[in-house]
Amino acid sequence: MHRRIYFQLVVVLSLLFGMVVFAVAAPGATRIVKEQEIRLAIEDFIRAKTSNLGVELNIRKIGYKGDLTIPSGDVEYEVKAPQQWEGWGNSSLAVIIRVDNRVVKNIPVRVEVEALADVVVTTRQMEQGEVISETDVAIQKRDLASVGSKICRNPSEAVGKRLKRSVRGNAALQSDQMGKLPLVKSGQLVTILLENELIRVTATGRSKGAGAAGDIVMVQNLVSQKDVQARVLDSSTVRVEF
Repeated sequence: MHRRIYFQLVVVLSLLFGMVVFAVAAPGATRIVKEQEIRLAIEDFIRAKTSNLGVELNIRKIGYKGDLTIPSGDVEYEVKAPQQWEGWGNSSLAVIIRVDNRVVKNIPVRVEVEALADVVVTTRQMEQGEVISETDVAIQKRDLASVGSKICRNPSEAVGKRLKRSVRGNAALQSDQMGKLPLVKSGQLVTILLENELIRVTATGRSKGAGAAGDIVMVQNLVSQKDVQARVLDSSTVRVEF
């Protein structure tokens, strides 16, 4: 209705003033956004989100079909994901379309993304309390969506650590399945080391807790009977830092 009135007005002006009007956009002018354009915006977002994570990306599904009719103007796309989404697995994204800085569409889109990466897996069934050796682990490519968020990506993260629970063979190792191997036991006699650039002093102490390399434990100096915090260096030495 409005478009017909608009063109009638143009005709009247032409007859009254001898004017011919060209290249004037009619009110409510629209444009078509192709399906592929929207899908490309989603793909670009996913690839950008995972670009520095060292994964092989395979976008299996983008749950969107069909072209869109939107007002004419400068078009911008913004894709938003849930804050906790890492960039793979199943998720619902929001595609926001703006024309001349005004939101004209907000479209929910389901996606399914495979992200293959090298992860550490066990080469055999392992029991709780076992210490992981180099032959107990290998590297395999797995879909990160199926192995959890705490997986190990390098064998050095696992070798030398003790399992907190049993793990089946060919399973992706999780960081929370392992703990550092204690070097110092509670009640053990240790050498307490105090040193800096000028002095080096040692004393005999008794550990009041167990600790792995790098852990802080409480140690009693057997001469002064005072308790001090010290960092575990090896199976018989702790160092007081000052």
